[in-house]
Amino acid sequence: MTPETKAQKNSASFFAIHNYLCPFFNFNPNGLSILSICCFSVLAIQLVYLILFLIAFEKKQQTHSSVAPAVSVIVCAHDEEANLKELVPLLLAQEYPVYEVIIVEDRCNDGTYDYLLQTTKENEKLKMVRVVNKPDHINGKKFGLTLGIKAAKHEWVLLTDADCRPQSTNWISKMTAPSSNQKKIVLGFSPYQKLPGFLNAFIRFESFVTAIQFMGFALIGKPYMGVGRNLLYHKSLFLSNKGFNNHIGVTGGDDDLFVNQHATGLNTAVSLGSETVTISKPKLSWKDFYHQKRRHLAVGKYYRFSDRLLLGIFSLTWMASWFVVIPFAFFTPFVVLIVSLLVLRSLMVTFLFYRASRALQTPFEIGIVPILDFVYAFYYLVAGTAAFTAKRIPWKRN
Repeated sequence: MTPETKAQKNSASFFAIHNYLCPFFNFNPNGLSILSICCFSVLAIQLVYLILFLIAFEKKQQTHSSVAPAVSVIVCAHDEEANLKELVPLLLAQEYPVYEVIIVEDRCNDGTYDYLLQTTKENEKLKMVRVVNKPDHINGKKFGLTLGIKAAKHEWVLLTDADCRPQSTNWISKMTAPSSNQKKIVLGFSPYQKLPGFLNAFIRFESFVTAIQFMGFALIGKPYMGVGRNLLYHKSLFLSNKGFNNHIGVTGGDDDLFVNQHATGLNTAVSLGSETVTISKPKLSWKDFYHQKRRHLAVGKYYRFSDRLLLGIFSLTWMASWFVVIPFAFFTPFVVLIVSLLVLRSLMVTFLFYRASRALQTPFEIGIVPILDFVYAFYYLVAGTAAFTAKRIPWKRN
């Protein structure tokens, strides 16, 4: 092949590729390019979600009940002696007329049993339920919680974890405030403890994003999940629906799957404010955090289809804002407009965090939100892909 022939062939190949990609990268006189439409669509969807969440946190809360129903606080603990020695006194110090505290001692290997045995003798509000053996077909925490809920003598059960700390002696009263005969589920917020370091900032950012979604959707009548670190519901709702039976073979989901299957806009309320918060201890390494979140995300595969669709679109467009729109915006003739919309989106994410942190009465460092915004997109791309493609994700204990 002569040099002239080779040059002609390369030129023909270039123009063939150019013409093939032309609809994606070039302006079409008869309309927008496909790439431009994709960029505008991603940003438009993101802005709609952000506006929706801003409206949700501006909504007035439900009228609070003047009646204080009797409550059973339930904690499932496995080798949590040190945490229980901090948590139990806080639970027993709650300023509430009628309540009990049930600690499920789940096959502990430390001094949990001895500590609880002594403390139950000292305070009649505290009760211990022991798990000596569990069936092979059920997750340990689900089995322990089931025993604890069945042992509860009150209709309302309030759940938290051993590594959580209520931030007020009015925690129970504030969580039960939205309760009524119609409301069977009350969702609470449980952020992570603030510690030094970038990992901790991101963990708290991620928990805020999760709260903005599940509490925001619940505030507009579309509840889809709750967190077991701060969750109140009717014992009869649990028993009449056979507890965790519908997802007994799923690792995790004792909180969000239960709410996803049984919560509606009519029977679910949200409790906001600093006194409703329980602070949880965060992971201290990226590896532990990644494993924890991969497990949490994997449960999302079992949500109702409509919820998976809503959350999937939100997450995909969040990632696409960074990994599709930013790199390809410069290949469109609308680069200035697209970049302006990207800046608007970033400002709205920052403002949403500001507004949500005020509604939740939990401060957050607003100045670092734009950085964490990008890290979250990358994290979700990695952890989300791993979670949704994994066949089985092990729990830290059976």
